[in-house]
Amino acid sequence: MRRPHVVLSLVFLFGFVLAAQAPAAELDGPAHDFTLKSRGGENHKLSEHIGDVVMINFWASWCGPCRQEMPLLDDLYRRYQSLGFTLLGVNVEEDSAQAERILKEIPVSFPILFDAEHKVSKLYDVIAMPSTVLVDRDGNLRYLHKGYLPGYEVEYEKQVKALLLE
Repeated sequence: MRRPHVVLSLVFLFGFVLAAQAPAAELDGPAHDFTLKSRGGENHKLSEHIGDVVMINFWASWCGPCRQEMPLLDDLYRRYQSLGFTLLGVNVEEDSAQAERILKEIPVSFPILFDAEHKVSKLYDVIAMPSTVLVDRDGNLRYLHKGYLPGYEVEYEKQVKALLLE
């Protein structure tokens, strides 16, 4: 008999293997609004960031590629934050203690939000870890990246710069 968490892990792994080979998808339409609690206990609402280019990065502590890209995302955030770029790291685990442990090893300056009930990850149809969504200044979905391989951060930066210039 298969256990639900094993099946879920296999789904994420299969999605990651397929997604890591796929280029970023261009999206269209309004981003789904959401409100999630941050590490500090404050609520963060996506719609409060209208006017900024927003990257939403869905991640988990058990995801090696997530841990690999976090310092690169933090560097991107630090470089472009003053120009109207926001990065929201959305941890999808039910137990935030695992995320906190990883964040001690890999500290980041961007806000970390917790989606323990998977409401936001379901809203965005997250099937691969990590998954990264870019939202333009008007609150519209623009790009989706599933998975992470070294070099994806170059594409992230190109897309962020282009959206900042719009």
